[in-house]
Amino acid sequence: MHRVVGSFFGTGLVLQRLRGSDSGSGTVGALAAAILAYPLYQRLDWPWQIGAALLVTLVAAWSLRALVDAEGDAGWIVADEAAGTFIALIGIANWTAAIVAFVVFRTADIFKQSFPGVSRAERMEGAAGVLADDLVAGLYGLAAAHVVQSLV
Repeated sequence: MHRVVGSFFGTGLVLQRLRGSDSGSGTVGALAAAILAYPLYQRLDWPWQIGAALLVTLVAAWSLRALVDAEGDAGWIVADEAAGTFIALIGIANWTAAIVAFVVFRTADIFKQSFPGVSRAERMEGAAGVLADDLVAGLYGLAAAHVVQSLV
C-alpha cells in the first residue's frame, strides 16, 4: 500500500515504463494531482479544500516514512508532489490561476535554491525533508495563484 500511495496511484511509475527513466515523474504526479484536485475543489468550500490538502499530506507522510528509509528520495515517489499540488490549488476558482499555481509550484520545487525556504525544508532529515520542500513550494504556488486570481 505504501508503494501505491507513494507513487500516487501509479503516476510516478509512468515515465519509467514509457522511457526507462523516472526523471520528470514529479511533474507527472503533480499533474495527476491537479487533475484530481481542481475539479474536486470546485465542489468544496475552502475549509473542506484545506481538509483535503491536509488529508493528502498526512497520507503522503505515512507512505513516505516507510518508503524513504528503504528507497531514499526515489524519482517514482511522487506523493509529496501530490500534497504540494493540493496545497497550491486551495481556493483557486479559475483555470488561469490554477495553471499559475501549478507552474509556480513545480518551478519552486525544481529550482529550490531560487525560492527561500524550499531548499532549507528539503534539508530536513528523511521523509520530513522529502515532503516539506513540496509543501513550501506548494505555498509559493498558492500565493502566486491567489495574486493572479485577484487580478483576473
